[in-house]
Amino acid sequence: MDFLRPASLAEALAVKAERPDAVPIAGGTDVMVELNFDHRRPAALLDLTGVPELARWSTSDGTVRLGATVSYSRVITELGETLPGLAMASRTVGSPQIRNRGTVGGNLGAASPAGDTHPVLLSLGADVELASVRGNRLVPAEEFYLGVKRHALEPDELITAVHLPANAGPQQFAKVGTRNAMVIAVCSFALSLHPDRLAAGAAVGSAAPTPRRAREAEEFLATELPWAEPAPLADSLKRRFGGLVAAAAAPIDDVRGSADYRRHALAVLARRTLTWAWDEHRGSERTCA
Repeated sequence: MDFLRPASLAEALAVKAERPDAVPIAGGTDVMVELNFDHRRPAALLDLTGVPELARWSTSDGTVRLGATVSYSRVITELGETLPGLAMASRTVGSPQIRNRGTVGGNLGAASPAGDTHPVLLSLGADVELASVRGNRLVPAEEFYLGVKRHALEPDELITAVHLPANAGPQQFAKVGTRNAMVIAVCSFALSLHPDRLAAGAAVGSAAPTPRRAREAEEFLATELPWAEPAPLADSLKRRFGGLVAAAAAPIDDVRGSADYRRHALAVLARRTLTWAWDEHRGSERTCA
């Protein structure tokens, strides 16, 4: 196995063009597990930890450009106020050691349906920035996931950044697992409210072949939430929202939980996160999942 370590983004893209079989590695929290269990034996590893361009984030015109190798820990400490939903999801990833190494770019590259950051990216309408020696392109997060551990990357492309709206309104993330962290989600849910345009984003994780948006639930909130006079929400509205979220999922039975349990849990998570996000919209202190 070859180990390739470029020192710049241009060099990394050139190497990837020459060696499309090279597997990118940054934190290694997914790749190294596959190697250790002999589930994968690539011809080469492309180490991106020496590429400074990928480890930066910036804000411009209300959009955060988050470099692919910015760690979960940095998302929490540096972007907790700007990207609260992503910070919430990052807090549930692994242990402190894993959060210090793992990255949102790596989560995207793995494309696991259970990835913790995926529902947040979908709920916020994020774009994934892909690059190769041929140029750059932006792919909506919703179009990036093609199947179980399958994504829209071409063989010569690298994930370079994620583009998300900054300070986009109340956001929440919650997941069900055997414990709060260091666990693969049985199911997860992200919600974002956008009072400025009377819209909402909602997405489920670990409950379908890919992370997916709950579009009917989003449309329901957009039309039924009392945006102009934010009074407490009726239980019937929360239950209806939870039912629409559960209906958006296509779960399976596996060792972590049954399909019926996942649907039930998603409905509960949807009701809870809507309550927390709406309380924040009404002026209450943010409540974290």
